[in-house]
This record gives sequence, C-alpha cells and structure tokens, in this order.
Amino acid sequence: MPREQKQVRELSEGSYVMMDDSPCKINHYSTAKPGKHGSAKARVEGKGVFDSKKRSLSQPVDAKVWVPIIERKQGQVVSVTGDDAQVMDLATYETFTMRVPDDQDFANGDEIEFLEYEGQRKVV
Repeated sequence: MPREQKQVRELSEGSYVMMDDSPCKINHYSTAKPGKHGSAKARVEGKGVFDSKKRSLSQPVDAKVWVPIIERKQGQVVSVTGDDAQVMDLATYETFTMRVPDDQDFANGDEIEFLEYEGQRKVV
C-alpha cells in the first residue's frame, strides 16, 4: 500500500490523510491546548478524494496516522462513450476506463490530469 506514517502535528490543510480507510484531503485543521492530564488534541476535517464524503478525526498531536501517497498523473483521452472515457496513461501507456465528471467535456486526444491511489482514479 502506497502510504506512510506521520504524526498528527505534521498534517496541514490541503494535504492528505487516511480516515476510515479512505484517502481524504484535509479541509480544516485545528488544535486545542493541552489539558491538566493530557496532551494537546488536534481536530482534522476532510473530504474523501474519491467518494467526496466528509469525515473528521480527533487525535492527540503526537499520535501516528497514515498518509496516503496519491500520484498525480497525465493521461490522454482515447475515446468517449456516453459518461465513460477510455484514457491512456502517458507514462506507462496503460489504457483504462474512467467516468467523465459532470462538469467537464472530454474529446478524443484531450490531455487530462488525474489522481491515482490503489487502482482508484479521479480527474483533477
């Protein structure tokens, strides 16, 4: 699995973290001061990269969390059929089918940028 461990205090808004076994992009990060009997706590709110679900995480700042290593890749649209596009990875020449986002139109030959993590792909 392409991921690494980091302490919660090393996270920042805009970076990625694993929440409920899903890679999430951090929207909000805040810390609370240490209490009488414990360490400072961090509250992390994020949105799933591939499923767009909102998730949150509350942990001590020195706790370890998994950070997914999400690759940003270039692809070329080979063909478009309805809501699906055949895309070729420009680095490996592998072809695969991706769902065309509602807010975008693809044409044959278009170059696109996409995120990939453990076989999941999403157009940026």
